[in-house]
Amino acid sequence: MNKYLTPFKNLAIFYIIISFILRLVLVFHPITQSSFSTLEILKIFILSIASDFCIFIVASIFLWLYLLFLSNSKFNKPWGYFLFGSYVLILIYILSGKSILNEYGGVLPELGIIFVGFKTILIGLLLFLPRYRKQIRLTIFSFTIFLFVLVIIQNAVSEFFFWNEFGVKYNFIAVDYLVYTNTVIGNIMESYPVIPLFTSVIIITLLVTYYIVKKSKVYLEQLPSLFNKLKITAIYIVFFIISLFAIPNLAKLENSKNVFTNELQSNGIYKFYLAFMNSELDFYKFYNTIDDTKAFAELKKQLPNISGDSTLRTITNDSVELKKNVVLITIESLSAEYLKLYGNKENLTPFLDSLALQSMNFSNLYATGNRTVRGLEAVTLCIPPTPGESVVKRKDNNDKFSTGSIFKLKGYQVKYLYGGDAYFDNMENFFSGNGYDIIDKNAFTTDEISFSNIWGVCDEDMAKKAIKTMNEEAKTGKPFFNHWMTVSNHRPFTYPDGKINIPGDAKSREGGVKYTDYALKQFFKMAKKQPWYKNTVFVILSDHCASSSGKMELPVDKYHIPAMIYAPGFIEPRNESKLMSQIDLMPTLFGLLHFNYESKFYGQDVMKPEYKPRAFIATYEDLGFIKNNILTIISPVKKEKQFDLKKIENLNIKDDFQIYYEEIPRKELDKSLILETTAYYQTTTYMLKNKKYQKL
Repeated sequence: MNKYLTPFKNLAIFYIIISFILRLVLVFHPITQSSFSTLEILKIFILSIASDFCIFIVASIFLWLYLLFLSNSKFNKPWGYFLFGSYVLILIYILSGKSILNEYGGVLPELGIIFVGFKTILIGLLLFLPRYRKQIRLTIFSFTIFLFVLVIIQNAVSEFFFWNEFGVKYNFIAVDYLVYTNTVIGNIMESYPVIPLFTSVIIITLLVTYYIVKKSKVYLEQLPSLFNKLKITAIYIVFFIISLFAIPNLAKLENSKNVFTNELQSNGIYKFYLAFMNSELDFYKFYNTIDDTKAFAELKKQLPNISGDSTLRTITNDSVELKKNVVLITIESLSAEYLKLYGNKENLTPFLDSLALQSMNFSNLYATGNRTVRGLEAVTLCIPPTPGESVVKRKDNNDKFSTGSIFKLKGYQVKYLYGGDAYFDNMENFFSGNGYDIIDKNAFTTDEISFSNIWGVCDEDMAKKAIKTMNEEAKTGKPFFNHWMTVSNHRPFTYPDGKINIPGDAKSREGGVKYTDYALKQFFKMAKKQPWYKNTVFVILSDHCASSSGKMELPVDKYHIPAMIYAPGFIEPRNESKLMSQIDLMPTLFGLLHFNYESKFYGQDVMKPEYKPRAFIATYEDLGFIKNNILTIISPVKKEKQFDLKKIENLNIKDDFQIYYEEIPRKELDKSLILETTAYYQTTTYMLKNKKYQKL
């Protein structure tokens, strides 16, 4: 019986060894900013081996099916001819273009033709060339093992690079990457030495395949009888059922206070499966909740003018409304730590550093999430993040109450400007569905593009396009609101040579930051020459930080972003150090413009006396709330944590610009803050779920 299990055994051992080596590498990876106790190390490696084994058992169902149907007797007359004829008829049926696969459309018909055609050819060869059956079967067996080995190695490589970028195992982002294949593959091609990397992968795969085939081909020398196949199947089914039960229960043991311990202990494939199956998390199912009426009553303490189960209220200003043009610039992945004001010594953002001193600067503002779509959601809808994917990525994302809808009601032209393809991350659907006209890479003529990479045209090219767009808008006599999302500060961090003192092919994040700063300087140089400039307000902030990984679930410094409102002659330079959220910036701008409007925003004008400082930071499942120097986190399943935030002083930085905090677990939880946190996130979920956040 042992010889019949050799293919499984050898592949399983290889998978566990590769997974062990990967975890060992990740433990010592620079992004793993943590030390581990002996107990944590044992937990990481012992429990992960058990998890990896169970995952392999479940994933190897395809190998079991393949081996189960290996047989010589099925090629005996007349069964062999019947089998071959059946496949030929199925192939003809699919080729006719009238099969059930064609009804579903997409690539299914092509995949069906490839699979059935391949099977038909193989069955034909095995049937009509019995003398070469052993050699043909060995070739097919070797190819099957090769595919399994390749997937195992390729997954390990992918997990390494994903960790290298995000400091976690697979999550929603990995699912996105599977959806937006062209962009992601292009990004990989431009960011990494692909040819040496894949050459190495193929060579290692071939060597390992040769070894495993050599050790496992005993299975082919004497195929198991039907009775032995039934015994193998029984053993496999028992292990399969145990594994299905064990996998989620082992995942529940990822309960360390150190996030890195949990991530290293986890299995990347299972994490991917969870992310794929849960693009939206039901707040009412996975989080502690309160009565909805009570939740809105709690929210009313922060938003006193609301009533009932809605955030609708009237915003009034005593002064005359100002219909100034507004340009909102969200900068890709710009952490506060890159600016000199917050302690950076590399002079990466000389222009933004100087602009901040000429602006109303917000030095204590936090991004709501760690992805571009979260930043876009925050400044467009002005709501706290909800569990799962951003509203930008959801099906029900059109006709929402948004900053664009306010500007539309005020008679503004409203546009979204993006140097890449707005199809990515569902931006096109979201913005067009909320009344924005879109200018993206597809609107560029060939002569308007001086440099581009997989993410789109460089920020300088987009800056020039933005100026052209605004000049055309100005001719209409109507004010304009343009939201520009930059792209150059993103891996692979390539940009035109000769612009800054870091070469364009260095592919360094520092270069990406510095080039975007340079491109923004060029934009403002051009803007100052335009007649509409003096009547324009510029809002500049980051969409999220460069990295969100840390020892804690929500490391607050990884959400601290720069933000400023610049309008010379209109807004006096000053620094505003109130704690605030990304969702507050646009309502604050509306206050500066003295807009009167009906609002559903959770975001507030932080200049109003009734504003009570607080901020929201979150991942797709950990929902954080900062208030009174306490970070409250609510998580699945119905978990609650709190941390005291103790400032880590940097004597070289002004007090208003300190961004680092030690997060000290609280033994006694502040129930009032947990209630407030729950109220914010629960009512936001309620409003979206019940379509109460639609535009007026």
